[in-house]
Amino acid sequence: MSQHPETPGTDPEPVPAEPVLAACREAGFLLAGVAPARPAERPEALRAWLADGCHGEMAWLERFEPLLQDPARLLPGVRSIIAVGDRYADGRPDPATDAPFGRIARYARGRDYHRGMQRRLEAVVRAMQAWWPDAAFRVCVDTAPVLEREHAARAGLGAIGRNTLLLAPGIGSWFLLGEILTTRLIRPTEVPPRDPCGTCTRCIDACPTGAIAPWKVDATRCIAYLTIEHRGEIPARFHAAIGDWIFGCDICQEVCPHCQPTRRARRAPRHADTAVRRDGFDLLEVLGWDEESRRRAFETSALKRAKLAMIRRNAVIALGNHLARRDDPAIRARLRAIADDPGEDPIVVGAARAVISRWT
Repeated sequence: MSQHPETPGTDPEPVPAEPVLAACREAGFLLAGVAPARPAERPEALRAWLADGCHGEMAWLERFEPLLQDPARLLPGVRSIIAVGDRYADGRPDPATDAPFGRIARYARGRDYHRGMQRRLEAVVRAMQAWWPDAAFRVCVDTAPVLEREHAARAGLGAIGRNTLLLAPGIGSWFLLGEILTTRLIRPTEVPPRDPCGTCTRCIDACPTGAIAPWKVDATRCIAYLTIEHRGEIPARFHAAIGDWIFGCDICQEVCPHCQPTRRARRAPRHADTAVRRDGFDLLEVLGWDEESRRRAFETSALKRAKLAMIRRNAVIALGNHLARRDDPAIRARLRAIADDPGEDPIVVGAARAVISRWT
């Protein structure tokens, strides 16, 4: 790691950010910035979103709302937040296919980002501990309740768009976020806030379930939430809109002008962990999985958040949408067998029966 140019001691003045940013770049992060550790700028917006039930079954958001609102509750005495971004895609569209194939969100096509980013952020922390042995640190990669997009925007990584995702110049929202909280005061890299969207509403117009309003997403209608977080049956009114997605959704990013595959986006480096290992699964193969098959398929990836019944439920819905485009008697028979199987998981049975009801 890069060497820090000074020994700050007990000096209350902020230390320069550049050595920290250099350490982040050395660890392979494309984006890095430093924000002052401040409470949420609009605490009432989060409370209203929770009160409206937009978080669905993600009860931890309500339980940890005070921690989300104030990073000092996560790390007492926190003064600075280092935000980093790992680019994972450049916006090139997926190839069309007539096969019964289920797509997964692009962020989950490489290795599990939780482990990789955590390990690299810990390397940055070790460098900072050598510079500031009296400082405290905490690494967060979806492992603690942090308003990561707000802190990253404040650190200058980008600006929050209408679909609530952080948009970085030249690469859009195709990147993952991580943070280091520290009690050391570091000079911030924050930039003036800006509106990256203007009059554009493409993400709102393209969302097939109507989950997006300006700077607000109703998770209970979001395909990513329904296919990854929702543990029960997916309401039939959303089945057709889910299309061929079986884990997550990229539609609001695919249509965003900031996320298009420009020459600059293609040149921007990516860490090896984000290299695509697979972009989806054969839907009939998924229906034949047992728990061991699921474990092998999802090993070392972020996909393992979806349990066996959930991913098979999603595959059934995607198969129903495939049949709407290209009929196949063998697939129909397979879904009827699932719907009539007393030993099948109820949420898979419910999905199969909802699909069958669309035929009659």
